[in-house]
Amino acid sequence: MNDAVLSAALTGFNVQGQKSLPPWLFYDDIGSALFEQITALPEYYLTRTERALFTTHAEEIVTALGADITLAELGAGSAAKTGILLRAAADAQPNVLYQPIDISPSALDEAAAGIALHIPGVTVVPQVANYITERYSIIRPPHHRVLALYIGSSIGNFSPSEARSILCNLRHHLAPGDALLLGTDLAPSAHKTVATLLAAYDDASGTTAAFNKNILHRLNRELAANFSLDSFAHRARWNASESRIEMHLESLIPQTVHIAGKSIDFAAQETIHTENSYKFTTAARTALLTDAHFTPTRTFTDPAHTFAVTLATAI
Repeated sequence: MNDAVLSAALTGFNVQGQKSLPPWLFYDDIGSALFEQITALPEYYLTRTERALFTTHAEEIVTALGADITLAELGAGSAAKTGILLRAAADAQPNVLYQPIDISPSALDEAAAGIALHIPGVTVVPQVANYITERYSIIRPPHHRVLALYIGSSIGNFSPSEARSILCNLRHHLAPGDALLLGTDLAPSAHKTVATLLAAYDDASGTTAAFNKNILHRLNRELAANFSLDSFAHRARWNASESRIEMHLESLIPQTVHIAGKSIDFAAQETIHTENSYKFTTAARTALLTDAHFTPTRTFTDPAHTFAVTLATAI
């Protein structure tokens, strides 16, 4: 039995109010594969928009530090978009060290295999780690700067205080003059509707619903729980006061679930809050980076102002 998974589940369920599960539980091998499918969905604009920004600005990004760089990425997954930056770095310097950090061994294996096959000159040194709860390290080759990547709007999955903690921890691994490339999904505006946001988290094919429900399947498999997946429904909601999309699993009937000898009661329509996805204004993004001791230097956005990629210097 996985002690970390058990602790997370019991902590999230043993409450008087809103039940919850932390989003890192999504990313077992099945969840990681489902998320890769989500990134290709027509409703999920985030990935294709960020990829387009990388394609347009990759050379500018990888040469901005004024020295050879090593790239280290939190939550790398299969590193599909990162390849754009790695190709640009490999064109700009003799050798590139890429250090992906991810909770999923299978995703890291896929990333390493794809890079070895398609991008000559890049050495991959992966780390299997939960960068939120576990220690990780970043190698610095001599005379190199570190370009840390936290892309895909992953930062939006965490509360403002949690996001600050993640970036502060990352900053401790960096030296002044190193940099962070941060991807953030933008808040609704005159250019971007709430309906666009909701569709990205509740697609017509049901892939996001399967991704959300897989967290219960993981508890069944790893903790011998007895969730009936058909008794829960995927829900996506816009919380305007917190500027975030929320994902929930709604109990469709009154039911009792057993986990490691504990009985967890659910009322009909009661939900498990599984994920937040915060959406950023310019002011919120700047404040987050400043609090973590980074100075934003360049921000790239798409013409529709749906997504932003910000290059920030460690100070």
